[in-house]
Amino acid sequence: MPAAASIPATVGQGLAAKAAARHWDVIVIGTGVGGGLVGRRLAERGLSVLFVEKGPVGHRTEGQDLRTDLSDYTARQARGFWPTPIETHIDAERPHRFFAPLGSGVGGSSVFYAAAAERPERHDVEATNAMPHPTGGWPVGFDTFRPYFTQAEEALSIRGEKDPLSDLPGPQLPAPPLTEAEAQMFDDLRAAGLHPYRAHEALRRLPGCSDCLGRKCPRACKMDGRSAGVEPALETGNATLLPNCAVEELIEAQGRIGAVRVRADGRDYLLQADVFVLAAGALNSPNLLLRSTGSHASGCANSSGWVGRGLMFHVSEMVAFWPRRGSPAVGATRTLSFRDLYAHEGQRLGLVQSMGVAADAGQIAGHLKGILSRSRLRGLPGASRLATIAARIGADVFGSATVLVGLLEDLPYAENRVEPHPEDPEVPLVRYRIADELKARRALFRQALRQKLSQHRLMFLNFGLTLNFGHPSGTLRFGSDPATSVLDADCKAHDLDNLYVADASFMPTSRGVNPSLTIAANALRVGDIVAARLSATRRKAS
Repeated sequence: MPAAASIPATVGQGLAAKAAARHWDVIVIGTGVGGGLVGRRLAERGLSVLFVEKGPVGHRTEGQDLRTDLSDYTARQARGFWPTPIETHIDAERPHRFFAPLGSGVGGSSVFYAAAAERPERHDVEATNAMPHPTGGWPVGFDTFRPYFTQAEEALSIRGEKDPLSDLPGPQLPAPPLTEAEAQMFDDLRAAGLHPYRAHEALRRLPGCSDCLGRKCPRACKMDGRSAGVEPALETGNATLLPNCAVEELIEAQGRIGAVRVRADGRDYLLQADVFVLAAGALNSPNLLLRSTGSHASGCANSSGWVGRGLMFHVSEMVAFWPRRGSPAVGATRTLSFRDLYAHEGQRLGLVQSMGVAADAGQIAGHLKGILSRSRLRGLPGASRLATIAARIGADVFGSATVLVGLLEDLPYAENRVEPHPEDPEVPLVRYRIADELKARRALFRQALRQKLSQHRLMFLNFGLTLNFGHPSGTLRFGSDPATSVLDADCKAHDLDNLYVADASFMPTSRGVNPSLTIAANALRVGDIVAARLSATRRKAS
């Protein structure tokens, strides 16, 4: 049976009751890249796995964008969007509510992502002679992760080229050939002294592939938490999916999670397992722990006080990029990446890549207005009209542009955190202070990018510093010291014997690349750790 047909479009009532009547080897909470891949690894190792997903299965043949203009709770939930807005308190600004690019359905946010899956550098994980590490290094070294990066690339069918500036290998699968315009763009960038390479994309490139980048794909072509994780796991016969099921509380007893209390079919149920893996995302995983106060008023697994803290985002620096005079317009493309500014003048900056969209006047104007609506200029009279005029001038003078985005690394600060909203636990409440050093690195990033692309026509599309709310991380950081971290080196909670984490919240630093490949690699690593542990327990019992 093909993977696309392995999950029914609807799941009948009674499944939650059946799940509650059984004791599972592992319960995985969340089905994004982390949850999907850890569950697949565990199911392939012969363990019984229950995926618990807040959102619906959805229809496998639907293709749609992740919309932020739809506000109805039921309509958003039915489409696999996170149903509530998030609320942010940034610096001294007034609280702001908006719909972040987060999913709530099988595959989580990953079914909507743009399939960018890049490896980090060694200095992202540990200190090197050329680059110190801002936290001293992760508790697990780069070489431990290296084989899991390769395994994750295989599972996600990563295609692309080797970065010419790195000693890391490129993906094993080749990327499709460049178009004439793309090849000319690569040549122009090399002539300017840059080192472009084919971006690393999680695409199987099946016949008729329609490049569903940044939107839900109706086929099992884009490899995400659903197509690369949940569906293969279900095909083993060892995994079960429980959708439309909200996890309300983790119930702790004697240093272990004994059960999770869930809400499904209008009723509460208790689900039991030997091991629980939390993979609900870097905003929602810590919120669940903070809401689970049955044994500890400060929240489950929170003896360090770090649950929800250390929140990081990437800063997205958007640039409309026009070809050199005489070169053909490229338009929408996802082919380009370069790391010439990944580390610059001893500072951690980040990757630059193309976004897969072309920028005409209307698109640039819409983007500028969106940025204005979230900035301090949102109340300025005539600001929206000014954005439209600027976009029209750029398009009239230069034609259609390709949009590039620089991912500027964010660093962890204890005061930057997420917590449950006192009025609605489904609303993540983000408290974030923009550090002075981040502002300085952003200014350096813009200056360096302008210098590197000085032979091309550019328009920066950001007025102020723009946080990428689709890339939260760090809120359940792993580390060697239980006083300054939530998880140990195996991503097991310091305080609990049977709770592991397999989403972006484990990362103590955000790095300058897209998070998906690192999440997938760590999920496979955690899967092996849990499988080995349960296997050893069974051997002792036999």
